[in-house]
Amino acid sequence: MSTLLSRHQEPDNTGLVQSITPERAQWKHVGFDVYHLHQGQYLQQVTGDQEVCLVLVTGRADINTKKEDWKDLGDRMSVFEEKAPHAVYVPHSNEFTVTATTNLEIAVCRAPGFGDHAARLIPPESMGRETRGQGTNTRHVCNILPQTEPADSLLVVEVITPNGSWSSYPPHKHDTDNMPSESQLEEIYYHRLQPSQGFAFQRVYTDDRSLDETMVVHDGDVVMVPRGYHPAGAPHGYDLYYLNVMAGPSRVWKFKNDPAHEWIVQL
Repeated sequence: MSTLLSRHQEPDNTGLVQSITPERAQWKHVGFDVYHLHQGQYLQQVTGDQEVCLVLVTGRADINTKKEDWKDLGDRMSVFEEKAPHAVYVPHSNEFTVTATTNLEIAVCRAPGFGDHAARLIPPESMGRETRGQGTNTRHVCNILPQTEPADSLLVVEVITPNGSWSSYPPHKHDTDNMPSESQLEEIYYHRLQPSQGFAFQRVYTDDRSLDETMVVHDGDVVMVPRGYHPAGAPHGYDLYYLNVMAGPSRVWKFKNDPAHEWIVQL
């Protein structure tokens, strides 16, 4: 199996189903965990030298930090509802407790933290939503923690790609610190499918093909993108959702399309 692909696992006794550390991914910035918590189950962690974005993928929860306390957040029971999620930003040198008030799927997104930002709720109505592309290149984007909002390293976005369509397409990359034309960002893709028995494809490749892998992804799988182009395709009949987490030396998303496929954006 590809070292870039992390298969969905059954929850352990803490509810953990995915865990991507910088050591596992062999990179420097992004950490990513997913928990499936039963109603009443809780997750408690300290942030240390990391900032954290908690994304309520589905379900409801109480969340508190050192100073803040938010009750019964979340109203989305499927990622394929036409709703943005609730999220909470927690800075470094802080802590958080998540208590599930229904069955809960929560993503814990991490990257280096060093600023003086306050913990805050990121409500759905604050998240920009847009449709990009056309035809079989259509995708629906929700900007959870974009570069226009306060944070130190993290960029968080979710995307729904309708069945039969492509996403992150034309193939693009952001693996070179060459501003203002391209930024260097590691990236996580957390995939969900509707219906859940489906599959999708993701390719990760570089110009020199020293990295060139095509993976079949199933519901709950994670793809790690350390470098290279990384398009994803959803077969007919199966809608594809993914949660992206990015971080790198600069908190800027500037990408470069594969020159061989640049012509597609001119259509």
